[in-house]
Amino acid sequence: MRRSDNLASVSTPSLTTLPIRRLTLRDLTACADLSENRGWLREEHKWGLLLTAGRGYGIDDPDGGLVCACVVTEYGPVSRPRLAAIGMVLVAERFARQGVGRRLMRHVAGTSSTTPLTLHATPSGRPLYEELGFEVTGRAEMVVGQFTPDGAEPMVLTRPATAKDMSTILRIDEEVFGVDRTHVITRLPAFADHLHVAEENGRITGYAAAWPNMHTHVVGPLIARDTETAKALIASLATRTQRPLRTDIDVRHEELLEWVKQRGLASVAFNAVMTHGIPELPGDWTRRFAPLTVAAG
Repeated sequence: MRRSDNLASVSTPSLTTLPIRRLTLRDLTACADLSENRGWLREEHKWGLLLTAGRGYGIDDPDGGLVCACVVTEYGPVSRPRLAAIGMVLVAERFARQGVGRRLMRHVAGTSSTTPLTLHATPSGRPLYEELGFEVTGRAEMVVGQFTPDGAEPMVLTRPATAKDMSTILRIDEEVFGVDRTHVITRLPAFADHLHVAEENGRITGYAAAWPNMHTHVVGPLIARDTETAKALIASLATRTQRPLRTDIDVRHEELLEWVKQRGLASVAFNAVMTHGIPELPGDWTRRFAPLTVAAG
């Protein structure tokens, strides 16, 4: 009897059986490749922060790279986080519309247990999140452009932050954001190119950072006592860079949005701020003008 020369074919595993695993800094290039695959910027600098300050999750593509990925950044006590921000939810183009994003999001929600969740959703991603129980609780407008001062900037004292300012920055941040973000904010001096504070009579009244993201500097976080202080911090950071500025401003801050548009920034997108498990974000939105990044709040 002749031995058959036919070899049994090896089937590709189903998307429903491919395991979801934790991502680490070793996956930085694969995450950046996935961003590029979906037409996003590679944003390796931001991915690096998120994978160290938060938890990454993904599914490996049997042919190499990642099927999908996302990052969860938790805030508050380690043993009992009070808020978790979900960001960088991406599915490779060839696996899109096959339910893998839904599966990943359900997994992430399950690992967060009873912790309230928040995320910034694009118009295309919003239906999925609504299906999973997220509700729209706000909006942010992304503006980008070369900042051009007009010579009439707010008369608010600003200066580069020093190491001695960090304890005050952390106190103000927790008060305004509503939960402790020490593990993220203490990374700002290394992550950002510029970190400035606003002062009045020796008392810090706000702070802001500008960090590099491809060809722009992103302004965020932007936390300030009032709109004039927020304007002064943006103007101060703008003097330190030749790059265009980008930031995501809460649409309720209409005066600040109008001001930056008068100085060269233009609207490029709107994202829905969504929450799950809480009716709105904690803290004081009147002093929270822009997030560190929409991927981490």
